[in-house]
Amino acid sequence: MSDESIYERLGATIIAGDKDKLLQAVEDALREGVTPSDIIEKGMSPGMKEVGERFTRYEIYLPEMMMAAEAWEYAMKFLEPKLLEAGTERKKVGRVVLGTVKGDVHSIGKTIVGAMLKMSGFEVFDLGVDVAASAFVTKAEEVEANIIAASALMSTTIPQQKSIIEHLEARGVRSKYCVLVGGGSTNQEWADSIGADGYGRTAGDATALALKAVSKG
Repeated sequence: MSDESIYERLGATIIAGDKDKLLQAVEDALREGVTPSDIIEKGMSPGMKEVGERFTRYEIYLPEMMMAAEAWEYAMKFLEPKLLEAGTERKKVGRVVLGTVKGDVHSIGKTIVGAMLKMSGFEVFDLGVDVAASAFVTKAEEVEANIIAASALMSTTIPQQKSIIEHLEARGVRSKYCVLVGGGSTNQEWADSIGADGYGRTAGDATALALKAVSKG
C-alpha cells in the first residue's frame, strides 16, 4: 500500500469516527514502516482538520464531532508511547487552560473547543464547569499556559469572564496570556469591552484564534 493511500485511510477513519477501524489503520501503517509522527501529522491530523471544517459548516453535528474526537484520543493513547520510544514525542504548540466560568455548568461547547484544541496540537488543561476566576489564573501560572479560554452561556455569568482579566491584572501578569472568551451570551462587542484578546463564536473560531496567538509568540 502506498504512503498516500495509508494516510487517506487514516484520515477517512477519523472522519468516520470509528475508533476500532482507526486503531487497525494505525497498526497497519506501523507495520508498513510509517513512523508514528507521520501517522499523526500526515494521516490523522488532516482528517481532524476536515472534521473541524465540516462542523463549522454545519455539515456534521455534535455527535459526529465527539465520535471523531474520541477516536483521536483512543489512537493517541496507543501512539504516544511509540512516539517516546522513537524519541519523537509530538511537540505541543501551546498550553491552554480551559473552563466554564463560576455559576455556569454548561459544558458541551467547552468540551468541543477542548477537543479541537487538542487535535490542533495544544496541551489542554480542562478545569470543568463552575470555575472561579482566580482558579483560571492560578492554573495558568502553575502550568505556564499561553492561553486562558473561558466559556459562559448565560448573561448572568459572563461578568466572570471580566473577573479573570481583573485577576490577571491584579497579579501583574495580564500581558503573559491570551484570553479568549466564548459562549451563548458573549459577542465581539463584549470581548472588546472587557479587554479580552479574542472572541470565538464557534469552536473552529476559538481554535483559529489560539493558533494565531501562539504563532505570534
